[in-house]
Amino acid sequence: MQLTGSQILVECLKEQGVDTIFGYPGGSVLNIYDELYRHQDEIRHILTSHEQGASHAADGYARSTGKVGVCLATSGPGATNLVTGIATAYMDSVPLVAITGNVTVNLLGKDSFQEVDIAGITLPITKHNFIVKDVGKLADTLRRAFKIARTGRPGPVLVDIAKDVTANKTEYERICIPPIERIRDTIKEEDIEIALRMIQEAKRPVIFIGGGAVISDADKEVKEFVYKVDAPVTDTLMGKGGFSGEEPYYTGMLGMHGTKTANLSVTECDLLITIGARFSDRVTGNVQKFAKNSKILQIDIDPAEINKNVIVNHCIIGDVREVLKILNDKLEQFDNREWVNHVMDMKKRFPLKYHTDVLTGPYVIEKLYEITGGDAIITTEVGQHQMWSAQFFKYKKPRTFITSGGLGTMGYGLGACIGAKVGNPDKTVVNIAGDGCFRMNMNEIATAVRYNLPILQIVFNNHVLGMVRQWQTLFYGQRYSHTTLNDSVDFVKLAEAMGAKAYRITKKEEVEPAIKEAIALNRPAVLDCQIASDDKVWPMVAPGAAIEEVFTEEDLELKK
Repeated sequence: MQLTGSQILVECLKEQGVDTIFGYPGGSVLNIYDELYRHQDEIRHILTSHEQGASHAADGYARSTGKVGVCLATSGPGATNLVTGIATAYMDSVPLVAITGNVTVNLLGKDSFQEVDIAGITLPITKHNFIVKDVGKLADTLRRAFKIARTGRPGPVLVDIAKDVTANKTEYERICIPPIERIRDTIKEEDIEIALRMIQEAKRPVIFIGGGAVISDADKEVKEFVYKVDAPVTDTLMGKGGFSGEEPYYTGMLGMHGTKTANLSVTECDLLITIGARFSDRVTGNVQKFAKNSKILQIDIDPAEINKNVIVNHCIIGDVREVLKILNDKLEQFDNREWVNHVMDMKKRFPLKYHTDVLTGPYVIEKLYEITGGDAIITTEVGQHQMWSAQFFKYKKPRTFITSGGLGTMGYGLGACIGAKVGNPDKTVVNIAGDGCFRMNMNEIATAVRYNLPILQIVFNNHVLGMVRQWQTLFYGQRYSHTTLNDSVDFVKLAEAMGAKAYRITKKEEVEPAIKEAIALNRPAVLDCQIASDDKVWPMVAPGAAIEEVFTEEDLELKK
C-alpha cells in the first residue's frame, strides 16, 4: 500500500514494538507529529521541556526496560540539543534511536534556516547514523537502525530525515521483526578450556562485574558463577545490580571511590575475572600498578575492549550470559575458603563511614534504602551524590541503578528518571542530584508534573559544586575557583512553581517522614536536603595513584 514517509515511520515504530517516544516538535518534523497525533492511542509521546531531556529520558527508559529508547527532535538546534544525550548513551552502551528532521533535500548543504549536518556531528558518538533523502529507503533504514542499536554491544543510532521525505509517498509492506540472537559464534571452545584452567589454578580469585553483565541480563548466571568459583565480588558504577549488593561475597565498588576492601582484594588477588567491564581509568587508577599480582581473564562482547586499557592474559569474546552459561555447565565446585575469609575480614575492618551526628547524603540514601526495602529504581546526576548513591544503596537487581558512567553528564538524571518511570510505572523511581546538577535540567520537573509522573527528586543542596570542591580542597590548595553557588535560588519555591510538592530538609529527624510522605503522595515531589559544603566522598584514590593507595578521612588525619 502507498503511504507517506511519516506514516511509514510510525508503522516501522509499531513493527519494532515501540510504545513511547520522547521528543519536542518543530518545523522539520511537523509531518511526523501530525501522524503521531493520529496514533496517540498506540504510541505515547512525552513532550519534555528541552530536547536534551528527551534524549536522557529515552536513555533512562532503555536502561531500565532493556528496550530501545526513542527520541525525536527537529532540525538545527533541536537536533544539536540531543547530542549530549546521544554521547551519554554511546559511552554507556545504551540502545537508542534518535530521529531528527532536516530541511528538504533541495535545501541540504545550503546553510538553510535551521539546517545542520547532524549526521556529521554525531558520527563519533553513534554506532551508526543515516541521512534519508529517498522515501523508498526509509523503512529499510529504520529497520536497520533498530537492529544496529540492539545487536551485540548496544548503542545509539541516529536517523536524519529530510522533511520532504516525510511527505512523499511510496509502497510499504509490514514485516515481522525477528528477535535479536545473542552472540555465541565468537565463543571458542579452546578459550573456554583455557579459562577453566586459569580458574582451577587460582588460589585468590576475584570476580569483577561491569555494565556488560547488566546489559546482558546475566545476574542469575553471575550469581551461580560466583558461588561455584567461590570468590569475592567487586563491581563498576555501571555494573551495579549485576550481583546483588546484599550478597555476603559482595565487597563494594572498585576504583577511585571504591571500598578499601575491593581495591585491596584486587591488588592481592592472583586471578581477576572481569565480566563485561572495560577497565575505565576511574577503576584502574595507575594502570601499570593495577592488579599487579594477578592474571586477568576478560569476558566481553566487544573485541575492541580487549587489551585497550589493560593488558589481559586471556579473553573470551561473546555475550556475557551465554559465556557464563557455558562456564557454569563445565565448572566444578571450588573451595577458596581461606581467601574468601581473608577478604570478608577486610570488609569488617574497612566499612564505609560517614558523620552520623548531622544531616548527610549517605544518611538520606540509607534511609531511602530502608524505606523502599531496596525495591526502587535510582537514577542520579554526576558528582558526590552519585558516588554516595553507588556506595550506600544496595542494588539487588540489574537495571535499578541508572547513571551516566562514561561521559559523566551533569543534568542527566532527571530526564532519565522520567524515562525510567514511564517504562516502569509500578516502580518507585527516585532521582538523586546535587544542587549544581539539578540546576542544569530542573525544568524537567514541569514534564513530570504535566504527565503526573510520581517521581521523587532528592537534591543534596550543599551550595557548592561538591565533587569539584573536594578536588580543590585535596589537590588545589583550597582555591575554590567558581565552585561556590552562594546565590538565593530556592528549590522549594521553584518546584512548587512548576506544580510539584516540595520539602526543605535541614535535620536528620525530618528525612524519614518526608520520604514516606513524598512516596505516598503519588505525584512529583522534590526534597531539598541542606547538607554541609565540605562533606566528602570517602574512600578516595588520588588521580594517577594505584588503587591500593586508597585513603579515608581517618587516614588523612593520621598523616597530619
